[in-house]
Amino acid sequence: MKRHTAGILNGIIASTSYGTNPLFGLPLLHNGIGVNSILFYRYAAAVLIYGLWIKLVKKIDLRVNFAEFITLLALGLMFSFSSLTLFEAFKYIEAGIACTILFIYPTIVAVIMAIFYKEKITLRIIYAILLTFLGIFLLYSGKSGIPLNLKGVGMVLLSALLYALYIVGVKNLKSIRHVKPDKLNFYVMLFGLFVYICNLNFCTELQILTEPYMWLCAAGLAIFPTVISIETINIAIKLIGSTKTAILGALEPLTAIFFGIIFFHEEMTFRIAAGVCFVLFGVMIVITRKTSLSR
Repeated sequence: MKRHTAGILNGIIASTSYGTNPLFGLPLLHNGIGVNSILFYRYAAAVLIYGLWIKLVKKIDLRVNFAEFITLLALGLMFSFSSLTLFEAFKYIEAGIACTILFIYPTIVAVIMAIFYKEKITLRIIYAILLTFLGIFLLYSGKSGIPLNLKGVGMVLLSALLYALYIVGVKNLKSIRHVKPDKLNFYVMLFGLFVYICNLNFCTELQILTEPYMWLCAAGLAIFPTVISIETINIAIKLIGSTKTAILGALEPLTAIFFGIIFFHEEMTFRIAAGVCFVLFGVMIVITRKTSLSR
């Protein structure tokens, strides 16, 4: 029971911290900083902070063998490209809508686990997915009469697929089964950083942050949706599995809505409140599953 509770708590922290991407990223985008520069600062700061922490404080041995190296490289690239495509989508569709569409990834995870790993999809999991999808549908708040930009939607769907593959990989790839979470997290961030170094022509096209608040936003991106999110999601995946961790990701768009109301003065309507309730009902089905089975 303690293992299940710890997994649930880590899954909640992971999804809510990942949901802070728009909070810290949009101010930089609105001030003309390009996506690759934003994500370079995000990953570079995360690698520096986390690397110093695990090496100097936790004394973690960072050596890996060739099989672990290749697997960690693939996971790092998937996680990084998931970030890149999501931020690119912010340029074409509203951030709240993008985060809402992104929540298709729990279904992708469930399908992958069922097809390739023979994981049984129970009625309880199906109900949870349906409830959260209904909630996400109600949370959708596009401008009436204006169709969504197809390029933006495509970017979000690609981001969701990459994120789902990352979640499945962390749980099921045998080559990293014995890699400590700290080491896994560090290499995911490090290899993810290489994407932006290459995209910026080895940093020759990197835009410099000129204002203190820009550096604060970059630090926020490094700490919350990167270090904290990766740390807790990998723990959750190990403890409660890929599918349930993904469903807990329903809290991600709720986080975006919360910050939108608090910081960007977005409106709270009855439809949004109903959507929040349906999402929470779906999440509660997952959270209470262990307790119900033990009675």
